[in-house]
Amino acid sequence: MLDIQNITKTYGRFTALGGVSLQAQGGEVFGLLGPNGAGKTTLLRILATLLSPTSGTATVAGHDLTRDPEAVRRIIGVVNGGMGLPARLTGREVLRSFAGLYGLSREHTEARIAELDDRLELGRTLDTPAGEYSTGMKQKVVIARAVIHDPAVLILDEAASGLDIFARRTLLDFVTATRAPGRLTVYSTHVMSEAEEVCDRVAILHQGQLVRVGSIPAILQETGESNLERAFFALLRGGDAHAV
Repeated sequence: MLDIQNITKTYGRFTALGGVSLQAQGGEVFGLLGPNGAGKTTLLRILATLLSPTSGTATVAGHDLTRDPEAVRRIIGVVNGGMGLPARLTGREVLRSFAGLYGLSREHTEARIAELDDRLELGRTLDTPAGEYSTGMKQKVVIARAVIHDPAVLILDEAASGLDIFARRTLLDFVTATRAPGRLTVYSTHVMSEAEEVCDRVAILHQGQLVRVGSIPAILQETGESNLERAFFALLRGGDAHAV
């Protein structure tokens, strides 16, 4: 579902990503981990066709990012912590608008809204103007908007940022439920406990470099640590980069 080969992104003399290669399979929740500035958002923006790599190649569900970006955009959904909503529109109006952009019929749209209401507990967000939303309410509708067309690949970039404990729990439960054959969720975070709960495998980035790719049990076993946060620091102290 995702094949990244030697992706590099530079800005003048600054290297935001330095030759990152990794693969992720259908049926996975794949974590992209690292501190702020590690290169996670840069990589995800490249995968979302919002940035072009300086060098390297990548395919999403078999579609080349640079050769067929429109095909990639049709099969992905993207959420980050800073996305906005039109203040005057209700959640239902936002979802109907985006469903129309993807060519969903009226019947299909209403069925998807009902399904997402159940899964994300949208509640009164559907009929309340977005200008009156709390952070958690807004993020739920942003997520619903990103998946209204039922994308094969969902990219979540620090999606839990700023959420209260209830909205965060709804998000993590939703991410867990996205795991299905032929589908991939990429979950980017600097909060290791979130990744430990929802991810099957993770890639750890630091200063634009890939430090490890592997399952969480394998990384814990290699480092001899009891949790992913401790393992993360152990790997950074080691200072090398290879796949587990």
